[in-house]
Amino acid sequence: MSEPEKRRLLDQIGESPTFVAPGSRLTGDLETDGPLVVCGAVRGDGRIAGALSMAAGSEWQGEIHARAAVIAGRITGKLVVEEKLEVGASAVIRADVVARTVAIARGAVIEGAVTVTSGEPVTRFEERRHGE
Repeated sequence: MSEPEKRRLLDQIGESPTFVAPGSRLTGDLETDGPLVVCGAVRGDGRIAGALSMAAGSEWQGEIHARAAVIAGRITGKLVVEEKLEVGASAVIRADVVARTVAIARGAVIEGAVTVTSGEPVTRFEERRHGE
């Protein structure tokens, strides 16, 4: 029996992500070999070799480079994503954004230039799942 295909980026994050817990504040540059889940606050630049997931209420100030990203929190700085970027309805991004593909939920705020490197149009969607 084969495993069902994981369609949503959050479902593909992996088995052992690094966490920045709610209430935590991290100051300094951050590098991970795999996925990163941010529920707290980060001030500094980041290089994430895996997927970045930022929960609603999380914050990041700095330049972020990630393989893929699901953003529901706040970013100030710059965001560069090699593959897919999914921006949730609660997200507030005050940054220039570069990604291969971009999907933005209704209600999300992006203040800055958005560059899609694949040449595909930005996908707009209505967020149906809550609390993820």
